[in-house]
Amino acid sequence: MAAASPPPSPPSAKRPKMSSSSDPEADAEPTSPSAAGADPGQPRRPRYKRRKVAILLGYCGAGYQGMQKNPGARTIEGDLEEALYQAGAVPEADRAAPRRYDWARAARTDKGVSAAAQVVSGRFYVDPPGFIDRLNAQLAPQIRAYGYVRVTNSFNAKKFCDRRRYLYLLPVFALDPSAHPDREAVMASMGSGSELTKCLECSERGRKVPGVMGREGKPPSPGESGADAPVEGTVDNHDESGSIGAAKCDPTILDGGNTSAHGELGLSSNEKLDLPVSGNGTDSGNAELGSNSVVDAIPSADADASIGNEEDKVEATATEEKVQGSNGEEKLPTKSDFSYTDEVKERFNRILKYYVGTHNFHNFTTRTKAEDPAAKRFIISFAANRVVSLDGIDFIRCEVVGQSFMLHQIRKMIGLAVAVMRNCAPESIYDVAFRKDVNLNVPTAPEVGLYLDECMFTSYNKKWKDSHEAVSMEPYCEEAEEFKVKYIFPHIAAMEHKEGAVALWLHSLNHRNYPDFRYMETAGAEAKIGAEVAADAEAKVGAEVDSIEEVQMPNDNVSE
Repeated sequence: MAAASPPPSPPSAKRPKMSSSSDPEADAEPTSPSAAGADPGQPRRPRYKRRKVAILLGYCGAGYQGMQKNPGARTIEGDLEEALYQAGAVPEADRAAPRRYDWARAARTDKGVSAAAQVVSGRFYVDPPGFIDRLNAQLAPQIRAYGYVRVTNSFNAKKFCDRRRYLYLLPVFALDPSAHPDREAVMASMGSGSELTKCLECSERGRKVPGVMGREGKPPSPGESGADAPVEGTVDNHDESGSIGAAKCDPTILDGGNTSAHGELGLSSNEKLDLPVSGNGTDSGNAELGSNSVVDAIPSADADASIGNEEDKVEATATEEKVQGSNGEEKLPTKSDFSYTDEVKERFNRILKYYVGTHNFHNFTTRTKAEDPAAKRFIISFAANRVVSLDGIDFIRCEVVGQSFMLHQIRKMIGLAVAVMRNCAPESIYDVAFRKDVNLNVPTAPEVGLYLDECMFTSYNKKWKDSHEAVSMEPYCEEAEEFKVKYIFPHIAAMEHKEGAVALWLHSLNHRNYPDFRYMETAGAEAKIGAEVAADAEAKVGAEVDSIEEVQMPNDNVSE
């Protein structure tokens, strides 16, 4: 009698697809039988599989023409694709062909815009362990990969992203109508008793300064700037508080005079950033950024002489161009005491709330017509409740959350809000800004203060929570904060110190450059003319009716 066969063994439990797996042999495919039989004494080399993963990373946009790959331009995506190939994640056959490995990005940032938490997805060779280290070794210091997460085969970083959160750091002086006025405003204020002064520092900033990043966005070589001292520090979870280093420039020549000592505003809701500065020079990452670093090495004697000549020139110009007071006496420009008070905050947040909801944002982008369904976007929230200080300059933290954004949309929303706050445009302009039949030329705020803060995948994480790790920045919050403190924040502060990115832009906010600021006045005049024409026509018709009645009345009397 044949022996009974043993009972079948229970199937092994399915292992969740987590990125924390550190055993490449368990997931590896065996080599081909011919290769194994050729030399049995040799250990088998594992042949790794491609894995669908989401890579979480951050970058500083200085010197790049945006995120999306563009032929002939240096982009974040172009450098990242090449680094993936050099790190062994992409085979030779798929090099420079991202469609072959299902490449997708969660957000597409503009030229000069940074990201603290970007997400890209694709099929890559992530084994053996150490993939992130291999990838970072091929990237510039201003692009850092935090980690990766195993995802489903159908995952797409763009399509599965529920919402994106952007932050715009706007200098407080940008909301001061008297700070950095345009020429028309200065001339119009003469003799009014509250004269505006000519902005001397912006006249100097408008010239090309050697050794400073220009409008081309090309960072100087490490040898030119010598800025190799990293800025180190830690910030609590998504809470920028403190001041990066000490100001290298004179704080009284920065923002029209609103900057108080070390950026203190005396408000309970405002916060001050005091981040320690390390000068050990152990990290050469900031050398890639060149002059974007707030901490600079000691300049040479020639540089000192050049800087001294420039300062003398500014002082001489300031002395020559004194403002005549109403009593005939000369007076120097006075320092503004403008700050982000509760009243200013309430008004600014009221203006930003006009954007919340579903609207047609065709006036807040380019290349998209009003009839295009893509012009409709949903903004979840838009608020500016806190002030942070970076290198002696106070910035308002403007946070916007939306499903998706179009080209220049956030910068144009900020631009129009600033124009309204500076009384360049009436607040009633928002009554027509979202109408399909109204076309407005809306100002675009500088790109340097904008950065992507987080991409959220709420629906995906909820659906696949039992089998896949969540796509979230939570495990990498500390790394992201360190990256912002080291690269993004110093770049924003340095661009305002050395080039006056926002200060120079404020001078362009006038009716000559943006005649649509007077749209409501023009539309009101046209409506008034139309009403008068209609009233005249109605009066004429009424007069004709009266004349007809006067002719008919004698006949009525005769009949009676």
